[in-house]
Amino acid sequence: MKTGIIIPCYNEEKRLHVTAFLSFIKKENDFHLCFVNDGSKDDTISVLKEIQTSNPYKVSVIDIKKNAGKASAVRAGARYLHSRGDIEFIGFIDADLSTDFNDFDDLVKTLKSNGELSMVFGSRAKDASKGIEKDTMRALFSKIIKLLVFFILRLPIEDTQCGAKVFRAKLVPVLFKRNFFSRWLFDVEMFLRMKKHFGKVVILNKIYEQPLQRWVHMDDSKLGIKDSLEIPYRLLSIWFNYNVLQNLSYSNKTQIKEQNIEIFGTPTKALAA
Repeated sequence: MKTGIIIPCYNEEKRLHVTAFLSFIKKENDFHLCFVNDGSKDDTISVLKEIQTSNPYKVSVIDIKKNAGKASAVRAGARYLHSRGDIEFIGFIDADLSTDFNDFDDLVKTLKSNGELSMVFGSRAKDASKGIEKDTMRALFSKIIKLLVFFILRLPIEDTQCGAKVFRAKLVPVLFKRNFFSRWLFDVEMFLRMKKHFGKVVILNKIYEQPLQRWVHMDDSKLGIKDSLEIPYRLLSIWFNYNVLQNLSYSNKTQIKEQNIEIFGTPTKALAA
């Protein structure tokens, strides 16, 4: 059984560190990389296909035909990896490798060593974190967002938005059965779904926030100034949907419109979660 790593990609043709991914694939046998092309407008898909053909048994590529956001990309990757039958743990990291493979491997080791945990996620906010680069304005804005997130979750989490998380594959039906309300703030929704599933007391023993040793913010992040300014509004929308409209949102009659996707990889069972 392997650990599947989802790498959401949008317009990464010139940014993707192909050499780093190829090196990781060559030396690691316990991991399966799942790149998800989120409707890129450049030639990202060709770059991903080249990586995939270098080792078809260690790499899969999901091509979402129309851009739908990171939430949909991660969801598509998680559902695919869950359907394979050979994946025990599933995680995701950013395509720019702002969190490196060493830190991600540490997250996996923590999850494997504690059978009670269901998810381990990286943190750039913990006091023990080292090598974290973040500009002053971004740090101030992060503190404001942190207060809003705490209001919504009511959980002692320092950093919900770090793009490095790993969880047990059996958690996929809980986290990814339904679409997310947000394109980018789906991490908060993941914790809300876990809290609903396990309960507000038990969940504290199911999640673990682990300090990262390295994380570097890339200046050409896909999240623009306008998107950043909309974050408080988006967070409040999540709170409203999960608390005020919760019964409607979780209705069994709700229809899910899935993306038009194409999968390049080893044969698997039908996509289902």
